[in-house]
Amino acid sequence: MTDASYTKAGVNTVEEETALAGLLKWVGKTLEFGARRSALDFGYFASVLDLGNGLGLALSTDGVGSKLLVAQLLDKYDTIGIDCVAMNVNDVLCVGAEPLCMLDYIAVQEADRDLLEQIGKGLYEGARQANISIPGGEISQIREIIKGEREGRGFDLAGACVGLVPMDRILVGQSIQPGDAVIGLRSSGIHSNGLTLAREVFFKKAGYQPDRYVGELGRTIGEELLEPTRIYVREILELLRSGLDIKALIHITSDGFLNLARVQAKVGYVLEALPDPQPIFTLLQQVGRVSDEEMFFVYNMGTGFCVVVAAADADRALDVVGRLGLEAFRLGRAVSDPERKVHLVPRRLVGEGSRFRRI
Repeated sequence: MTDASYTKAGVNTVEEETALAGLLKWVGKTLEFGARRSALDFGYFASVLDLGNGLGLALSTDGVGSKLLVAQLLDKYDTIGIDCVAMNVNDVLCVGAEPLCMLDYIAVQEADRDLLEQIGKGLYEGARQANISIPGGEISQIREIIKGEREGRGFDLAGACVGLVPMDRILVGQSIQPGDAVIGLRSSGIHSNGLTLAREVFFKKAGYQPDRYVGELGRTIGEELLEPTRIYVREILELLRSGLDIKALIHITSDGFLNLARVQAKVGYVLEALPDPQPIFTLLQQVGRVSDEEMFFVYNMGTGFCVVVAAADADRALDVVGRLGLEAFRLGRAVSDPERKVHLVPRRLVGEGSRFRRI
């Protein structure tokens, strides 16, 4: 088996960035329209519109991606809605906002009653965990467009979330200083990123069946890949209300720890204490012969969310999260660096721009 990568599996992130520039050239011009102005440029986890009277409306949209195909392979859809809620509310948190509600969009091959009810169960559970409502949505039957792994069960699921944040409390990492601590919150596994590569490795190259039991995982490979994305609303809101000096909130999705470099401050990071990734990551890397550089670019590797706090508040932040029952780690610190490099010391990797490289 040749070494697997995201690009070989069919996701070319470099090409995507180039192609996206043409879209943003026109979408960016729309910021001149309307009475409410955006407080942030494109590229952060969420946008914020100034509503006046010191209040901002946080907005984010995201889908579940090819994790939907794993659900179809197992014919199991009751958790995929949790992923949809998670990917949206976790991004809204990143600007310091409290998520309020989410709308969903479901495109289906067929309006199958059982499929839709199972999706609804997941959306309900995700909303319960995030303490938001889902006051509306849209469904579209487009058989000619929507296909999938199981005839009649093809679908796509996306959401759009809104939240509120005081304009003077928007967090984009603008006040990060060298020496500030980086706290990592444990992920639940792969979450909803990199499933194209995972499916390529396990189902196509290695020939695993979705119902294959894997001892290292303690369940089938399909069940592991369907583990819902962790929702961090409770922990992050508790941190924001704790009085601690929170500098930045960062959702670790695609691009992995490179997401740390999205912040406004011209800083880099030295992460000296990475937690052990869950067994699914080790298995995927071994079976697919995937490099460390690729793994830490595509996946969260056990850390699903990061919080940058003043060094003096690091222990208290760990205590706040720990009291809520979630494992958290002090990963490292911010450093002065106009090139915004991310050093993963235990793996001898440095990330700059859009890739990691070995040093």
